[in-house]
Amino acid sequence: MDTLSYKTRSINKENADKKWLVVDAEGQTLGRLASEVAKRLRGKHKPNFTPHADCGDFVIVVNAEKVVLTGKKWEQKEYIRYTGYPGGQRKRTAIEQLKRKPFALVEDAVRGMLPKNTLGREIFRNLHVYVGPDHKHDAQQPEQFTLNA
Repeated sequence: MDTLSYKTRSINKENADKKWLVVDAEGQTLGRLASEVAKRLRGKHKPNFTPHADCGDFVIVVNAEKVVLTGKKWEQKEYIRYTGYPGGQRKRTAIEQLKRKPFALVEDAVRGMLPKNTLGREIFRNLHVYVGPDHKHDAQQPEQFTLNA
């Protein structure tokens, strides 16, 4: 038996087979969309997944404003930020966040599912979220990715 074929391959950023994917968020539940996007960004769907390297795909999310929240989350879910000053904690409900920054709903959900370290911040840069059906990454020839297939 040839044991040389059983060597473990460690993938790094240079030799990872990275693809560009387009995900349509229209009618998708926010958490289910975010978990699948985070998995694709991290590269956990690939057989050569390496935990310490950026081996995931680039993901483009379009129609971010048409994402769905279930139950009473539109009124009860809060997005909290801190201004940096004493007493500077600010809160917005999900409906207020949708009116002001519709792309932030998807970005915050995906960011929360990535590692909280340098690698997670590097991986998050591979996510591109757009309001509306248009994006500016046609030159990369992204392929359509459907979540419910």
